[in-house]
Amino acid sequence: MQYVLSAFIGVGLAAACGMRVFVPLLVLSIAAKAQAVHLDPSLAWLGSTPALVALAIATVLEIVAYKFPVVDNLLDTIATPSAVVAGVLAARSQFDFVGDNGAMLEWAAAVIVGGGLAGMVKSAAVVIRAKSTALTAGVANPVFATAESITSVLLSIASVVVPAVALVAVVVVVALAVRAIVRRKKPTASR
Repeated sequence: MQYVLSAFIGVGLAAACGMRVFVPLLVLSIAAKAQAVHLDPSLAWLGSTPALVALAIATVLEIVAYKFPVVDNLLDTIATPSAVVAGVLAARSQFDFVGDNGAMLEWAAAVIVGGGLAGMVKSAAVVIRAKSTALTAGVANPVFATAESITSVLLSIASVVVPAVALVAVVVVVALAVRAIVRRKKPTASR
């Protein structure tokens, strides 16, 4: 059962990386310091004090930077691949397979599941932010950024505290992300 809960934690944190790159890693670092989660030995550095400090600073900078229209769109360019990497790290830190090929399977699953989830959620956020920028000249972007930050914090904390509930939240977030990505304008009837 511990393997399943760890996987739920990894999946939840990976999805949260799609909203904010550093928030889930900061929550993971705090949880590791508090011994609330076990980190894979190859990623034990995430629970170190220097990592905690660096992630805290990066989190504050990221959250503040997303409050500024134009900067937020530029930041998405950098944050999209970074979210995928963070999603892989978050998922990998929790995936624990046994057997001779365990490490290979863990990394493969982390890349596919963790990176895929983070990338999908980030892509949806980019699409929504672009629409927000186009429709409101960026005026609504800080509101969207605040909602994104709060959702990332809540999903990250839920992933550590109540992983099964976080998994349900991930399903909802993924459904919304898919809807945002594939949603197309309804064709208008020609007269």
